[in-house]
Amino acid sequence: MLQPQIRQKPIRSFAIRAGRLTAGQKSALDHGWASIGLDLDAGQGAFESAFEGGAPRILEIGYGMGQSLLTMAKAEPESNFVGIEVHSPGVGSLIHGAFDLDTGAARLTNLKTYMADAVDVLREAVPENSLSRVQVYFPDPWHKTKHRKRRLIQPELVRLISSRLKIEGVLHLATDWKPYAKHMLKVLSQEPSLVNSVDGYAVRPDWRPTTKFERRGEGLGHQVHDLVFVRQS
Repeated sequence: MLQPQIRQKPIRSFAIRAGRLTAGQKSALDHGWASIGLDLDAGQGAFESAFEGGAPRILEIGYGMGQSLLTMAKAEPESNFVGIEVHSPGVGSLIHGAFDLDTGAARLTNLKTYMADAVDVLREAVPENSLSRVQVYFPDPWHKTKHRKRRLIQPELVRLISSRLKIEGVLHLATDWKPYAKHMLKVLSQEPSLVNSVDGYAVRPDWRPTTKFERRGEGLGHQVHDLVFVRQS
């Protein structure tokens, strides 16, 4: 069974959960990983050779069960998508949607995934100035005060992400937790290489589909906040 590739760190923005794989997810991992999966230990070479041609590359951090990432990859065949997720059921679900077990071939040729920590992938596998968009949708808000240090969106990560974006590349975040939205806005606004595309929060761009998670949150009265920043330097 594949295990997430995670380097040692003092603080993580996630907790490893031993989620149970369905039969379909396990089969997808067993048979589809060679076609869809990317190996962190292969470094930048694996990332650079993942797709043919020079289509825009879009990276999503923490795609959960992968439904919105699959939807985007299907809707934008002219772009190449790379997902990062640490939990094997989510990776199995994504591959199950992107790989045809009957034919043994990928249904989507513009989609790859890592099962690893996003910081490790960005540092070790993604070249500078290579991404057209990075998206992080509904990361864990770690709403308790004592847990806020675990939040994914911190100055160090934003600086790292920005260095991997091309000039005019986009960093797109979304959350339905207002205190986290304020934190995100503050952190992104303090990064000198990024400029807010609007004054404050953005209207949801067409490229981001709504998710079951989002619709459930809206049903509970949670307002979704999108942030779209552009790399300028």
